[in-house]
Amino acid sequence: MGAVTKAVEPAQKQVPRRQFLGWLSGIGVFGSALAGVFSTYVFMRPRATYGQPNRFRIGKPEEFPAGSRIAIDSKRVCIVREGDKVAAISTTCTHLGCIIAPSATGFQCPCHGSQFDIDGNVTGGPAPKPLAWFQVSLTPSGELEVDKDNEIQMGTYLNV
Repeated sequence: MGAVTKAVEPAQKQVPRRQFLGWLSGIGVFGSALAGVFSTYVFMRPRATYGQPNRFRIGKPEEFPAGSRIAIDSKRVCIVREGDKVAAISTTCTHLGCIIAPSATGFQCPCHGSQFDIDGNVTGGPAPKPLAWFQVSLTPSGELEVDKDNEIQMGTYLNV
């Protein structure tokens, strides 16, 4: 019979198992180190959370008719207009911080039953102190501006 010639195929290079596991371990260690550096950066970066500004404009004095009490729930303040005088009273209950609502006799907390008169004095319930009054000023553009960082004495109005 004749000579059988075999076609020699080029040998495929196989990665030894030990080398493959070493390579896989290296990727794991590198990935862990990268994740550690990233998480440390995220953790150490300051997280400043800024709330709503405590000084805000509420509109022109004409928007608040004489004898009105208009609650602005998003700002937690009630604008009181008596004649030519304007005041801003807090609508945050001094008991546990619930949003209170104007009522016929003043203000009332729907959560725990605290009651306040029209000036914010406690008349009933668990509230320990009266509602805060905030400074109201008139801007050069003629708008009213409330400054919740500046508490004023109860009964202090702005003449407009």
